[in-house]
Amino acid sequence: MNDTSHIHHLDVRGLEAPEPLEKVLDAIDLLGPNDQLSMLIEREPHPLYRILANNGYRHRTTALPGFQYEIRIWRTIAPLD
Repeated sequence: MNDTSHIHHLDVRGLEAPEPLEKVLDAIDLLGPNDQLSMLIEREPHPLYRILANNGYRHRTTALPGFQYEIRIWRTIAPLD
């Protein structure tokens, strides 16, 4: 990452559906071109992966202890203004 990048953190553990999906979609809309979102969740969000892929985002999922996941999300294309 360069000097203008930033990692944003979002913890959606314990929230009921569809709130985690709504929160992550709101958060990624605010990402700058070199920013990343680090989301913590207690289940793997498979529907989110399709949404990300269809809208110009990539992700990396890391399984954590205690059946939790960190999902790193970043843009692959510039947002349309």
